[in-house]
Amino acid sequence: MTTDFLATVREAVRDETTLRTALADAEIAPLLMSLVQLTGDLDLMAEVAPHIQGPWSFLQNVPADLRQTVIDRLVAALKDYASAGRAAPPRPAPEVLQTMMSAGVGQPVPAEYIPLLLEEMSFGGEDTRSVRWHQPQPPAARAGFRVVVIGAGFGGLCAAIRLKQLGIPFELLEKNADVGGTWLENTYPGCAVDTPNHFYSYSFQVNNDWSRHFSRRDEILAYIREVVRVHGLREHIRFGVEVTEAAVDPATGHWTVHWKDGQGGSGRSQCNALITAVGQLNRPSIPHIEGIETFGGPAFHTAQWDSSVQLAGKRVAMIGTGASAMQTGPSIAPEVAHLRVFQRTPHWAMNNPNYHLPVKPGHNWALRHIPYYSNWLRFQQFWASSDGFHASLHKDPAWTQPAVSLNAANHRMREMIVDYVRGELGGDEALLAKCIPSYPPYGKRMLRDNHWYRMLRRDNVSLETDPIARVEPGAIVMRDGTRHEADVIIFATGFQASKMLWPMTIRGRDGLTLRERWGDDDPRAYLGMTAPGYPNLFMLYGPNTNLAHGGSIIFHTECQVRYIMQALRALIEDGLGSLEVRPEVCERYNQRLDEKAADMVWTHPGVTSWYKNARNRLTVTSPWRLLDYWAMTREFDPAEFVSAATGAATSRRR
Repeated sequence: MTTDFLATVREAVRDETTLRTALADAEIAPLLMSLVQLTGDLDLMAEVAPHIQGPWSFLQNVPADLRQTVIDRLVAALKDYASAGRAAPPRPAPEVLQTMMSAGVGQPVPAEYIPLLLEEMSFGGEDTRSVRWHQPQPPAARAGFRVVVIGAGFGGLCAAIRLKQLGIPFELLEKNADVGGTWLENTYPGCAVDTPNHFYSYSFQVNNDWSRHFSRRDEILAYIREVVRVHGLREHIRFGVEVTEAAVDPATGHWTVHWKDGQGGSGRSQCNALITAVGQLNRPSIPHIEGIETFGGPAFHTAQWDSSVQLAGKRVAMIGTGASAMQTGPSIAPEVAHLRVFQRTPHWAMNNPNYHLPVKPGHNWALRHIPYYSNWLRFQQFWASSDGFHASLHKDPAWTQPAVSLNAANHRMREMIVDYVRGELGGDEALLAKCIPSYPPYGKRMLRDNHWYRMLRRDNVSLETDPIARVEPGAIVMRDGTRHEADVIIFATGFQASKMLWPMTIRGRDGLTLRERWGDDDPRAYLGMTAPGYPNLFMLYGPNTNLAHGGSIIFHTECQVRYIMQALRALIEDGLGSLEVRPEVCERYNQRLDEKAADMVWTHPGVTSWYKNARNRLTVTSPWRLLDYWAMTREFDPAEFVSAATGAATSRRR
């Protein structure tokens, strides 16, 4: 640590001009925290803190002279460390860290978050969520245990990395020809992440070279491929095979996984444990519209983008106004003859000035060369994108405007967004009325404004809010009979998220499939990962694990994978045949989940969304804070499971 620290510091001060040029580009809050951690200068932090009004860089308006003071003192501190050969300073005490964190984001950071944040920041560079054996396992014990992972997106690859670290044999089955999952499949114009990149990445493989704060699809896919290269995963992946069925042997708890390839062939893989990582947002939902088969022109979903179709000069009909529409529409509007957007329900969209900005070169230089800068930036982006809004998404039973908002804070958010949209629309009140939802903010997925409202003001863009009746050759016909001619139809209509693990068949211990247990739209699992009757089956991104209030799905994935690896460790170390969650444990968890969800915005009666099933039950999204889910998944508890070897709860490891 000392050698790496000193080498980094000495490289940083090798050319002071380069250093100062880079620091001029860097974000002030993580720079300040780096300085405080190096020097303990809490007085300067107290002077700067009032100018930091929030966790986003555009909320940190530090006067130029004060910013220069921070830079000058940081340069001096780095030079002092380099010349004296000083070791890295000890990590600040928890109470000091809490003070620093609160100052760095301009908001109180509760003490209960400190352990989670320290894990996320990893000051020492440790892989804080890796799992290790309690005792070294002989190769024979590991060789006799095999895992199959389905899906080579962020979730499946994370599981593969952890399995390889533990030395557990595994095979990863992927239906596509390459890794990436949703980031491979989605190629529509404008496709990008809506979580800041330095947080939307693995905690154990930080990328200090993002070109944008919110990167486009190609750069994210390149990151995924680099992860695969670094960890040597490609040799473990069988590409071009789609799993059709998996069945457990009730006597052993072992699974047989059946798959087919694209050439008409088929095969099977056998394993002691099965991990599904197939995602929720990869089976497009295309609405049933009368006459769609008669259209005659190209018609495709954004997730199945047809790059052979040239849109320039065409009349394009885009059905849907959700996340993919908000990215696609502004990207194609300048080139098409006319873009007609068909909206069933408007969405809330927030402005983030960083969404369109490239990362400055000096910022990336600082990430690589300034001690602790990368750690504090990750904290800042975690805090900006995590639980900050969660409290405002609870229903206040005494609130006087429950139809349009939940509480005073939620109503202020509503008014703020309405004011922003009004400004973007140039005060067009008629258009504003079409764009503002009747339901509370966050009732559906909160979107990032991709200049959507500016797009709606273009002369070649129209917004239709009346219902579609049918499709005819070359046109969409509205319920009132109005006929809108079109050359191309684009469906930006989301996915069949409630159909978990569909269309594959997962058959459990009693012969029942998950579909038979869950029905079409009521999936339930303990912690979203495991279900009674399906021993040694673990789900990533399963029921109620999507994030709608904030956060990065990669954070949730890392929590889940750690929990699953601990379960596999228990199976191997204790010589168990299988582990199956107790029915009462799963039932109690889902009861608590439903009670929590009933108090949240996503079950508001004015909201219809893919987060809920036909009975208004929340099935896709997590109602928990990130902190809550992190705590629930931090340690696998074998007492909550039944072991096939003993028929009783296994004892907690001491």
